Amino acid sequence: MALLLHATVFKHKQGILAAFTVTVMPSHRQMFRFAAIALCASLAGLSASSFAWADAPASTSALAGSSLDAGLTLADAIIVRKSERTLYLMRNREVLRTYKVSLGLRPDGHKQFEGDYRTPEGKYRLVRRNPNSEYFLSIQISYPNDTDVARARKHGQRPGGAIMIHGQPNMPRKPRDYYSNVDWTEGCIALSNSDMVEVWLMTPPDTPIEIQP
Repeated sequence: MALLLHATVFKHKQGILAAFTVTVMPSHRQMFRFAAIALCASLAGLSASSFAWADAPASTSALAGSSLDAGLTLADAIIVRKSERTLYLMRNREVLRTYKVSLGLRPDGHKQFEGDYRTPEGKYRLVRRNPNSEYFLSIQISYPNDTDVARARKHGQRPGGAIMIHGQPNMPRKPRDYYSNVDWTEGCIALSNSDMVEVWLMTPPDTPIEIQP
């Protein structure tokens, strides 16, 4: 089996960007995931002092290069089915990957206002990436849209925001099994850390996401 890992660090605006590639035989998905997790863990240690630009958009070319070198196909859409607790990475309407997810503490129904602990429903896009979040990687979803804002204001509320796809807490307050078996977020969509690596690598900026009941 051939496995090649390397990391590159280069300057980006106010901070630095650490990029990595993983070249692996297509049949060895589990080995790829292990390698990618190890590299991301290394980058997480670097990011504490270096990622001052954490809210900046990710480079499309860097993302595509890492994904191609890892033998991955980029998704062109995401579907989340809340009732199934499943996230699907799609390409040309075909499923590339499926992942188990956890939702907000009150998972039923569309998010109405800030603090209701619901995960939104509807069509949005992936808008920002943060490798230095309090969770293991996070990608922001474009909630709220204009309709969400108008609905909340009609009832004298704020719609809330900062809805993310993310991994597990970097400093968990509960046993690890808890985060895998219950809905625990404040409205975000949470995956295991290994699954989050794949979603991070396989979704270009501005990927559409549809969150279904």
